[in-house]
Amino acid sequence: MVASGTFRAEPAPVGVVPSEPGGLLDVLSVAAVVLDASGRITLWSPQAQELFGWSAEEALGSYAAELLVADEYVDLVLELFAKVMAGDGAWAGVFPVRHRDGSTRLVEFRNMRLQDEHGGVYALGIACDEAVLRGVERDLALSVPLVAQSPLGLAVLDTDLRYVLVNPTLERINGRPAGEHLGRTVREALPFLDTDVIEASMRQVLDTGVPLLDQYAIGRTPADPGRDHAWSGSYYRLEDPGGRVIGVALMVVDVTDSYHAAKEAAEARRRLDLVARASVTVGTTLDLERTARELASLVVADLADVASVDVLDSVLEGGAATAPGHGTDQALFMALAVATSYETASVRAADPVGERTSYPAERLVTRCVNTGRPVLVSHVTGPDLEHIARDAAAADLLAQEGAHSYLAVPLTARGQVLGVLGLLRTRNPLPFDHDDVTLAGELATRAAIAIDNARWYQHANGTALTLQRHLLPHPPPRVAGLQIAYRYQPASAAIGIGGDWFDVIPQSKDKTALVVGDVMGHGVHAAATMGQLRTATRTLADLGLDPARVLRHLDHITSELDRTIATCVYATWDPHRSRCRVALAGHPPPVVVRSGRAPELLDLPVGVPLGTGGLGRADFETTLLDLVPGDRLVLYTDGLVETRDEPLDDRLDLLLSLLSDPGLSPEATCDRLLDALRHPDAADDVALVIAHVSPHPPTDVAGTPT
Repeated sequence: MVASGTFRAEPAPVGVVPSEPGGLLDVLSVAAVVLDASGRITLWSPQAQELFGWSAEEALGSYAAELLVADEYVDLVLELFAKVMAGDGAWAGVFPVRHRDGSTRLVEFRNMRLQDEHGGVYALGIACDEAVLRGVERDLALSVPLVAQSPLGLAVLDTDLRYVLVNPTLERINGRPAGEHLGRTVREALPFLDTDVIEASMRQVLDTGVPLLDQYAIGRTPADPGRDHAWSGSYYRLEDPGGRVIGVALMVVDVTDSYHAAKEAAEARRRLDLVARASVTVGTTLDLERTARELASLVVADLADVASVDVLDSVLEGGAATAPGHGTDQALFMALAVATSYETASVRAADPVGERTSYPAERLVTRCVNTGRPVLVSHVTGPDLEHIARDAAAADLLAQEGAHSYLAVPLTARGQVLGVLGLLRTRNPLPFDHDDVTLAGELATRAAIAIDNARWYQHANGTALTLQRHLLPHPPPRVAGLQIAYRYQPASAAIGIGGDWFDVIPQSKDKTALVVGDVMGHGVHAAATMGQLRTATRTLADLGLDPARVLRHLDHITSELDRTIATCVYATWDPHRSRCRVALAGHPPPVVVRSGRAPELLDLPVGVPLGTGGLGRADFETTLLDLVPGDRLVLYTDGLVETRDEPLDDRLDLLLSLLSDPGLSPEATCDRLLDALRHPDAADDVALVIAHVSPHPPTDVAGTPT
């Protein structure tokens, strides 16, 4: 059926099984009355009794005009009746009818002549309440244009979920005319959608009668096959006036614009979140390799399936990086990091971490560093893989793993290209786009600053470490009456080299000076200052001065150095008297370990740090200490016992407990102390010296810096 030329509905199939009562006729409650040729009532339906109030017993045999028509209309009714019976045609219209209760009601009539097999004629009157009929007509007048002209997609499906009505809007939404819907199921008419979910929702509504509102669906239709669309669908169960379920109504709203706007907003939030996370997760230390790993791990979580970070070898060597657009034809890289979003063989196609590789100009990473611009290959082909992978075998592996999109962005900091961030998509079906280029560039720039800081710090740190190791003593000479074990460990690479030092200095008359000091700060300045103080200490030791006087001179020397503060413990050992003289300058107290007694911290005057007193004003005191063979004196810097998260007293107690085993050699004791007290990421250097009193001086010297 075509209604007003605006929407189509499928006619109900003709069947041999009668359906249950219901529908429009029940709403209208159509009454049927049959009159004979004389105008007497011969048939009277139950609906006639409802409409007119007269029972069949009261109506049958009565003249219809006398029973139902007011006196003033009788002549008119008889005239119309005569025309109908004469075969002049049917009559239709609204007529006032007298009700049994005495009231008058307007009734819509349809009158026609009937003829039986014997030639007898009768009049059939079909009637319904005029008010009810007008209401139905108004509803139809409103609903038909509303359905046809609605901006919403509307459909009606029967209980078998076959389309029986589709309006023009839904035709446009689905990209198919109504004729390709009617009589078909959703699965048959719209196979390109997720029909399982749609049909399950409809059956749920049919079974429960509870509407389902705003059910979102995403898909592509023949109307716009190249773009994802979004729809909001609502489902309602349809029932006739008798409560019989006759189908389900579907209302569809195309929300593609708002869907894409929301999707873009969500994507923008995701990108901002990724950039925000980069600011707190990339460059957390000044370790070059760790920074590269942090960058690779970040991007594979949200941007790529495989990520690699390769830095120019010249950058690692401390030389100048490449200015954008001024690179050479060939580039030497070192692979610093490779990461994947899932376990995949693609990782084997990347350059192994720590390996140096030279690539010609046609390689995409080389082009990226030479031009200083991103290289985007949205859809990777076989020839492209030859310029992405390190060799033919790696290219075959990437093809097998489904590599389909590639992006390389330069790591640029302070106007120089340091390396390349390489990204691949294998499992993620979307190709890299220009938004991804922008995001990757932002992440790469942030990471490049951290990498540049790390590489300069690493260079400076290496210089400081080299300087410090050069300034630290070589294995000390043999000294009378002492067996010396020592260790030096620098701070973690992320913190920097400090100014800790130690020394064992032979003096006249078989005496020995033992020194452990700590210059505050890190880096080249601290190491250089340490070298100056060590040289000064060795010079003063040659004079054979009392430890307190040595510290006063060192305090004066330190005060003249620029912004320098240091702590120091200075001790002299006289093997002929078995006596040790010790003085402190703001330094942790030594530990003495005596045979048969528990280790103890020496209770010495602490003194002030070097560089804070000045000659003649600093208060340093010398303490005499008698030692016998088998006793030990343990000197150390605060890096051995101080941490950020443990009380110092607890750490000192642990130090004493670790020294309580007299059976361990001095060397083994050094190892034990460092293993138990030293953290891998410690923020300070450690210098440790153990002087063991020998029974027969002089003893051999042992120990190697670590």
